[in-house]
Order: sequence, then C-alpha cells, then structure tokens
Amino acid sequence: MNQAIILHSGQRILAIIHDGKQKRAGLLRWGLIPRWAKDERIGYKMINARSETAHQKPSFKQLLMQKRCMIIADSFYEWKKTENGKQPQRIQIKDRKLFAFAGLWDKWGYGDDELFTCTILTKAANKYVEAIHHRMPIILPVEKEDAWIKPTKQKPEDTQRFLQSLQEEALKSYAVQQYVNSAKHNDEQCIQPITSA
Repeated sequence: MNQAIILHSGQRILAIIHDGKQKRAGLLRWGLIPRWAKDERIGYKMINARSETAHQKPSFKQLLMQKRCMIIADSFYEWKKTENGKQPQRIQIKDRKLFAFAGLWDKWGYGDDELFTCTILTKAANKYVEAIHHRMPIILPVEKEDAWIKPTKQKPEDTQRFLQSLQEEALKSYAVQQYVNSAKHNDEQCIQPITSA
C-alpha cells in the first residue's frame, strides 16, 4: 500500500551525509539552524535556500564547502494557480520511485540543546514545473549524488556552478486533494489523485 510522508518545517527527515569515510543515513530536522544562531526558531524560516545566491549568504556559504547532504524523497508538492484558487500538484520523476534533493546541514548547540538540521536547495523552475510554480527543489541525478556529498572541501562558487550544471530528468505530476494543505494530514489520502466523476 502506498504511504505518504509529507514534510513540514521542524519535522525530522531522512538524509544522507558523508563523514569522510563512508555514507551515513539518519534523520535531520528540516529547517536549518546555523551553528552561530542564538534562537532555534530561525530554522522555521530556513527550510529552503536559493541555489543562485547561497554561495553569497553567511548562513549557507560555509556549508556549501563541506556540509552537503542528500534528502530522500519520492515526490514533492507545488500549488498551481487556477480560476478556483491554488490546486496542489504532486510531482514525481517519471522513471524513479525515489530520488534525492540537494541539501545542506549543520550542527547547532546552545546551552544543553544540540540539533542537526538541514535545508533544501532550490532553483528557478524548469520548463515542466514552471507551468505549476516558479521555483522547485534541486534534484540530484543518480550519477552526481556521490560528487555532491563527497567531503572534499570546495569553494562555494564551484559548488554553486555544480548545482547549476545538473542535467534534468523527465517529471510527471497530477492534482491531489486540498486535504494535503493541512499540516495535520500525513496519510495515504495526501497522494490520492483527483479523479473526474
């Protein structure tokens, strides 16, 4: 049976990093809290990072050098403007059930608290997604996943160019019910397509 795991800011999500010796999978909290932050609530504003400018931002510049991660997903949602309001669309890769978003992570500690958090890198929508929304998360091609998370130190500008050079994969999408709009909902109904009567 199909399952639905809908991501909401502050939620723990499956990610993969490289510790210098091997890949490690684990749960990171979605919503980046930079190590220098004094208040963890900043994470709710940093679920996404614009790839075009991340290499210029203090919150992301150092992370682009060495703290890159992959965030595992099987789809993502965007909301398409229609005459009747915004219609949620579930977007998938045509030929893959699972894929990885390009992400950044950091370790935050303040007092006795310690959190490992992440953000998803985004870009201008491609030709397929722009009919739905003007932005989209960056999806890593399979052959580029290791290059993204390898622990070698890279200049932020080089990492930014790497992201902009990624080849795109064919996507597919379908409309889902407004049910998905509520953060309380996290079940199979979130991925059920709207069917005509």
